[in-house]
Amino acid sequence: MISDLRGKVVLITGASTGIGAAAARAFAGEGGKVVVHYNESRDAAETVAADIKKTGGEAVLAQGDVTVEADVKRIVRDAIAAFGRIDVLINNAGGMLGRVKIEDYTVEHIQRVLALNCTQVALFMREVIPLMRQQKSGNVINVTSIAARHGGGGGAILYAGAKGFVSTVTHGWAKEVVGDGIRVNALSPGVITTPFHDRYSTAEQLKAMQATIPMNRLGGADECTGTLLYLASDALSGYVTGQVVEVNGGQYMP
Repeated sequence: MISDLRGKVVLITGASTGIGAAAARAFAGEGGKVVVHYNESRDAAETVAADIKKTGGEAVLAQGDVTVEADVKRIVRDAIAAFGRIDVLINNAGGMLGRVKIEDYTVEHIQRVLALNCTQVALFMREVIPLMRQQKSGNVINVTSIAARHGGGGGAILYAGAKGFVSTVTHGWAKEVVGDGIRVNALSPGVITTPFHDRYSTAEQLKAMQATIPMNRLGGADECTGTLLYLASDALSGYVTGQVVEVNGGQYMP
């Protein structure tokens, strides 16, 4: 048990499936109060919340489209209404929105990728950081991707570039808010078996990716939770800020 996470309020965007769902269960297991955000996957989000409550944990649902500014504001309001504060913000929501070749780019597609992976992260920061400044404490963990390191491929280059934005602003935001007792870090997953790859990657593509991983296997969502718990705990990582922590089986070693 990580004692300083007990009672902490954790808002996780995109928490109905994949890494977000695993994180919600993990923080609840440490005694955290979890806000499970979802957009369309209500049934999956309800399952996550129910699992948490079965083990005696606290969880509430917060629905909204993170690409809509009004929804971002409402999600944060719902979190505050439920628990009175936000101690940990995990900006996990994001997506590729399809593998698209350069010659097939449209302005609409580019804007959608940026809105889902860049703009909404900045908006959540805008809404949550003032609350954390008032508290004089808080931890933000942005979820980026190994794609930000190698540029992506196979139609995923815009997504990789958007995740590069997330990695870069993590460094800058960490410097801007450190004086208020707030730390900002990022988790950078490698190839993790989640609905993301079910949606966007073929079996052949996953096999090719696995061949580049020294551990010779794909990762699981639960294998990301230890890093998230570590980064959220002041007791464990109180001198860590502005870092992008790679979890990828050795696929990329900075």
